[in-house]
Amino acid sequence: MTTQSEAVIVESPVAVPNFVYRTAPQRIVFGAGTRQRIAEEARLAGIDRAMVISTPEQAGSVNELAELLGERCHLRFSGARMHTPVSITEEAVALAARHGIDGLVAVGGGSAIGLSKAIALRTDLVQIVLPTTYAGSEMTDIVGQTADGVKQTIRDAKILPEVVVYDVELTTTLPAVASVTSGANAIAHAIEGLYAENTNPLIGLMAEEGIRALAAALPVLARALDDRPARAEALYGAWLCGTVLGATSMALHHKLCHVLGGTFDLPHAEMHAVLLPHTIAYNGPAAPAAMHRVARALNTHDVPARLFDLVGDGGAPVSLRALGLPHEALERATELAFLNPYWNPRPLERHGIRALLDAAWHGRRPGSATP
Repeated sequence: MTTQSEAVIVESPVAVPNFVYRTAPQRIVFGAGTRQRIAEEARLAGIDRAMVISTPEQAGSVNELAELLGERCHLRFSGARMHTPVSITEEAVALAARHGIDGLVAVGGGSAIGLSKAIALRTDLVQIVLPTTYAGSEMTDIVGQTADGVKQTIRDAKILPEVVVYDVELTTTLPAVASVTSGANAIAHAIEGLYAENTNPLIGLMAEEGIRALAAALPVLARALDDRPARAEALYGAWLCGTVLGATSMALHHKLCHVLGGTFDLPHAEMHAVLLPHTIAYNGPAAPAAMHRVARALNTHDVPARLFDLVGDGGAPVSLRALGLPHEALERATELAFLNPYWNPRPLERHGIRALLDAAWHGRRPGSATP
């Protein structure tokens, strides 16, 4: 018999909703030093003539992978750029056709992986991607590409990379701010997945665990870049959060990020990190069950404020102003938010969206009237 002092608190059961869960075939390789097996992964994927893709900053990693691939590397392309400009994609597609490329190997963050996905959308080439940040885009069949100042989001089965090689060693030189901002990007995927219209119980488990892992690891990485256990936990969390986004749909947060990124060319991960506390403050009251799970993962009673502090305490920017967005752009951004809007748990209200953007521009901590 349980005594009063031994009483166990049990949460009330939650009704399981109707749901549909879609899975996709994908090979995940996780560990430290896993890039050393890239030639074998290329062989298993049927790649004989690979194009290795990166941004200019990751050219060194391209050279290393080219050596590891040996005769399976046929072309190196280090021209990937943020927001995946269509002009660069078209250049890379033309090169791939000219050289008879039969597979893509991308190393880097969202820019390199985004280019690989954009090429695959047009060619259906097999992709192997090696993430070096925590954005999680490698786990989705989504690509955002930019032309004429407009960012378009496309979802297609051809976009999903067939093989993802997570190598903790590739993340050990990621700067503290980039670690925090890309981690916040991943957390955004998980939170929006929790209140997505097509969420499900498995997504809830992955989202909560992904948020917990990243929230535990990021403060450590802000102080000690070479902490291998924290790097591994952050990469694990990124995998989970990316999987959530790949299985669900996006809402207001991602819509605003695509608007600001495509139209005003703001840095992608930093923009996610700045906006997240404010978009969650807007949507949170309309999604109490999701917020309960996020609060539990973050060990807090105030989710928006905890997200703001997680970013700021990690040394990352907390305002759109710091990212270079002029204040007069807020009106244009507000109008664009209502064009082709995503489903959202809370109706979009012009005054509310404008106030959200104003708070993000000033860098106000949610719940505070002043910056």
